[in-house]
Amino acid sequence: MMQHKDRVAFVTGGVSGLGFGIARALSNAGFRLALSYRNPDYRVQAAHWFAEQGREAPLFLELDVTDRPRFAEVAAAIDGHFGRLDLLVNNAGISVFGPTDAATHADYDWIMGVNFGSIANGLVALLPLVKRTGPGSHIVNVASMAAYLSGPQAGIYTASKFAVRGLTESLRANLAPQGIGVSLLCPGLTRTNAWDSAFRRPAAFADSGFGAVDGDMLTRFGAAFDQGMDPLEVGEKLLRGVEANRGLIFSHPEYAEDFREIYEASIAALPDEPVPAGRLEIERLRREAQRAARAGRAISLADLT
Repeated sequence: MMQHKDRVAFVTGGVSGLGFGIARALSNAGFRLALSYRNPDYRVQAAHWFAEQGREAPLFLELDVTDRPRFAEVAAAIDGHFGRLDLLVNNAGISVFGPTDAATHADYDWIMGVNFGSIANGLVALLPLVKRTGPGSHIVNVASMAAYLSGPQAGIYTASKFAVRGLTESLRANLAPQGIGVSLLCPGLTRTNAWDSAFRRPAAFADSGFGAVDGDMLTRFGAAFDQGMDPLEVGEKLLRGVEANRGLIFSHPEYAEDFREIYEASIAALPDEPVPAGRLEIERLRREAQRAARAGRAISLADLT
């Protein structure tokens, strides 16, 4: 593993769960850190770990990732404290489930606002500093295997992760010509308390169509997370992916069966019929532009027709 002395990383939601695993992995590799938090108790626990390890204390920044003005203040604080940002990890998110056909606007607004909106807010606020830091800097947007795998109780959650996936893949092509890497991290089951998000629903989004939270059922569901991967291991795999500038980082190996099913169903769904030459040419240009973008060339609409 490379050493990253004097490089700076910012991890949203970096004081607990997966975010803290990522923070520890980055600290172990030499990064200086800024970490956002909402729960002051988790902040204290995280600070204790860094002190025990004899590490530089992170710059702790209180942040609601849906608060755009505060995100701008956080960006200014990181710039003022470090003067650079080599790695932005948009990690903060919530895991909230319920029947999609019963969902209200409050359910959509909360889940999409945190899981997708926080990524957008982080990019708008911090991309200028990442760009100023220059070639070799990197962005990781944390999604989930739900970016590929949908489920009957996870419609809005899945939609938010599909959205993060699409955004990240496009952003990678946008920033490649500037020498800035972009990765999508899709972790599977991880040993965190992410399952209890429904207990922390803000009052502004109380009008849920999912019904009252069944605490016993949710706690039983949360017990499955005890079987998950250690967050530190996920963080170490994230770091290896960044070092290799991989666009897609999978931390868990147990999804081959799912991907075979997706591939086979997708191929089978394609109509078996002739395609007009003009359409074939447009798709050829699209594929060529995609390959050129991945190789680091700036692409415009003119390249697609």
